[in-house]
Amino acid sequence: MIKRLLSAFLITSLAALSLAGCVPTKAVSGDTALAEAEPEIIDTHSDDGRTVVGISMPDNLLERWNRDGLFLKDEFKKAGCDVELKYANNLIDTQINDLREMIEDGADLLVIAAVDGAALTSILDEAKQANVKVIAYDRLLMNTDSVDYYVSFDNYKVGVLQADFLIDKLGLEEEGTEKNIEFVTGDPVDNNARFFYQGAMDNLQPYIDSGKLKVLSTQTGFYETSTAQWSTDIAQQRLQIILNSYYPPGTRLDAVLCANDSTALGAVRALESDYTGTNTVLVTGQDGDIANIYNIFEGTQSMTVYKALQQESIVTVSLGTALLSGETPNYDLIDNSSWSFECAYNTKDYNNGIKVVNSYLLQPYTITIDNIEKELFDTGYYARNASGLIYAVK
Repeated sequence: MIKRLLSAFLITSLAALSLAGCVPTKAVSGDTALAEAEPEIIDTHSDDGRTVVGISMPDNLLERWNRDGLFLKDEFKKAGCDVELKYANNLIDTQINDLREMIEDGADLLVIAAVDGAALTSILDEAKQANVKVIAYDRLLMNTDSVDYYVSFDNYKVGVLQADFLIDKLGLEEEGTEKNIEFVTGDPVDNNARFFYQGAMDNLQPYIDSGKLKVLSTQTGFYETSTAQWSTDIAQQRLQIILNSYYPPGTRLDAVLCANDSTALGAVRALESDYTGTNTVLVTGQDGDIANIYNIFEGTQSMTVYKALQQESIVTVSLGTALLSGETPNYDLIDNSSWSFECAYNTKDYNNGIKVVNSYLLQPYTITIDNIEKELFDTGYYARNASGLIYAVK
């Protein structure tokens, strides 16, 4: 249990009364003043005979966070840990309170997928004071030195894969090509969304500059194309406005670059309801959500970038157990593993504003109608039940 020892001094011109067992504050001048000391955080968990892991996910609305949370919980339990899993309902204060409860409950390790990676500095400082190790999961924790490692996919590459798909399918390398595109990017408080966006724009911007790619709405910046909380409804409403404002009958839209599957779902709905053209509009995505897998089979979504979430949890558990054993992992975590998948150790690219966070990065890959059976079903990530309905296996 974490104990908070608070103290206060009441100073008068005649006497000072000090309360036993409390930490004194700095001296205050004046006839009468009241000041509070900063709480002192004490490590009472390291020798309590338990190994406790706290897992904090941003919400349980997106399919992927449900899968991540359950994968992590199961893997840490297999490693012999007690596990506390909480979802923050996309509320920063809820996540802070959840983390504080985990620290107070004796957590030795926190695995955090942040609602807002820049909003947890104070609670992370409390974790550090209490000697709790911290792994940033999938989303980098910003502006703090109280994060030990980062585990994620190569998020810049996600955007590159989406852009490369469109460059190929739109024939942008061919002479005389002119195509129209719109952008539906991610949650502006999610640091990963910037990596997705940058990876895509670094590759598409030359075609925009040359006039081969046109954005009739002129909306190309990260914030003006962003989608709060990755909301399907917000993505749908924004694209509907764009379609009605810039794509009247006879004006062709060729592609919508969507940062993930929840925004792609909104884009597909908007195209179905408000696009008057007869061509198939290319739509990108990310995550391999079940609704979007159906859309790929139906031809309304063109691709998704898949990230094998089980791989991310396996790396996180290996890293976490090494930290709990007192190790300082580096390249050797990969070298000594028996993983059947590719993982890179990065010590230079993920600066959170205070320090470069040592990172383990997994590789995403493109899923289309041409390889979906081989990559998602033959590998056992997804299956069909007796009625033919698709479900996630791992």
